Amino acid sequence: QVQLVESGGGSVQPGGSLRLSCAASGSGFNIAAAGWDRQAPGKQRELVATITSGGSTDYVDSVKGRFTITRDNAKNTVYLQMNSLKPEDTARYYCNADIKRTFDPVYNTYWGQGTQVTVSS
Repeated sequence: QVQLVESGGGSVQPGGSLRLSCAASGSGFNIAAAGWDRQAPGKQRELVATITSGGSTDYVDSVKGRFTITRDNAKNTVYLQMNSLKPEDTARYYCNADIKRTFDPVYNTYWGQGTQVTVSS
């Protein structure tokens, strides 16, 4: 069984930084694309950043230049470095990854449980 476990959320003042981590536990699997979503209360879930297996990245316009998504394939971990945080970045952040276990015929999307980020003065 593969699980995604996020960490690194918390409360920070505007202009501050946080680094989220998403580690895939288990064995015998391969991760293709991965990404981070967020959902604020009363708002639709929003795709924040994605990274391909080759390292190509993409971001929603509102975080470009402030957030950076990276991955460490040896550790099966994806990171989201968030700088210059704004109150509107407050949300629960979820990581996702397209994972194929050894005997799976196709890749399936897995989700973490989420980690809360609160930006407030």
